[in-house]
Amino acid sequence: MDQQDIVKSAIERNVKVITARPAVGRGQAVTRVTLKPGLACEVQEGAWTLQVGMTDKYGGTNSGPNPGVFGRGALGSCIAIGYAMWAARLDVPITALSVEVQADYDVSGELGVSEDVRPGHSKIHYIVSVESDAPEERIREWIDLAERKSSWLDNIRNPVPVTSELRLTRPGGA
Repeated sequence: MDQQDIVKSAIERNVKVITARPAVGRGQAVTRVTLKPGLACEVQEGAWTLQVGMTDKYGGTNSGPNPGVFGRGALGSCIAIGYAMWAARLDVPITALSVEVQADYDVSGELGVSEDVRPGHSKIHYIVSVESDAPEERIREWIDLAERKSSWLDNIRNPVPVTSELRLTRPGGA
């Protein structure tokens, strides 16, 4: 059994379970982020611990990739993994696949220099490179379906309600 067959089997098994019991597919992901010295953060979820940091240009210690790297990486890897999962499900052979995420930015918004410039990216563009023996029409259909089903692509294209809560404590418990 090759890797694509393993993926297809796992996805089909999950589809059967979720179809029979939709509540099994619902949950909440919880990621904890702790600020460390030097404009750094430790990110923990489950067994994973990641380091995030800012460069010395911002007063940081360059202890890890900045948040933008992880954001663009989340988008690109979600798209790439989704392509692979749908290729397996649809029996589209792929030899190689990569996604390059390009994001335009202007830090004057983030730094408060200009109220006319948004603090986030002004444009996100990605380039998909695929090596496959499948006909181009089949590849385009597969790519289109995978993009419509991509969770992070959906998060970016369609605003997700975001709420916050402040839990304030005082040093020494006072």
